[in-house]
Amino acid sequence: MSRVISAAMKNSIKIAEMPVICPTITGASTDEQYRTQMERIAPFAHRIQIDLTDGIFAAPRTINPEQTWWPVGLQADFHLMYKNPQSAVAALLEHGPHMLIIHAEASGRFDPIARLCRKRNVKIGIALLPNSHPASIVPALYHIDHVLIFSGDLGKFGGHADLDLLKKVDFLKNHKHDLEIGWDGGINSQNIAQLVSGGVDVLNVGGFIQNADDPERAFHALERIAEETDTT
Repeated sequence: MSRVISAAMKNSIKIAEMPVICPTITGASTDEQYRTQMERIAPFAHRIQIDLTDGIFAAPRTINPEQTWWPVGLQADFHLMYKNPQSAVAALLEHGPHMLIIHAEASGRFDPIARLCRKRNVKIGIALLPNSHPASIVPALYHIDHVLIFSGDLGKFGGHADLDLLKKVDFLKNHKHDLEIGWDGGINSQNIAQLVSGGVDVLNVGGFIQNADDPERAFHALERIAEETDTT
């Protein structure tokens, strides 16, 4: 019996550690745009990322945090491209998200935001722009659940995946081996294997899925490549 339980536990751990394909909602400045993007990914996604911009840190401005919603059963991460994210964080915590991601380059203090998230049992992530070195967040890594390596255009689909940024993954995992690493920008069927091999755990995919003729087929194609890469 103990052997059976041990094997089951190993299988559950393996499944939990598989790379996650996380479709994104990006640049939705109206309720209609938001709903259209949500309806394209909700039927097959398990975890999604919703990008919100303030028109200052990233333009143009998207819908307000209070206007966001997602179907029951989906895990929703929010990537806040805000210069001052405090008020947006407070509003989104009322919705019960899975995780909130703020930028290392944002203004204000990180500690109060982290405490708010911990109080609500919401994970906290930090996003790094391409020119930002991960050494800047090492002192706070104990309080951080997720680091998002950003390689795209803020608030837009169709970014370029700069694979040189994978060096940040090695640096971060050397400092915190169980840290979840996300990637945002330019993911497609041609580079996803390199990203998974490079240690990326959560692959936030925008245009490749949202702009596809068949979004679900595009999602499963990426999922298959990621799983095959992860098991080799």
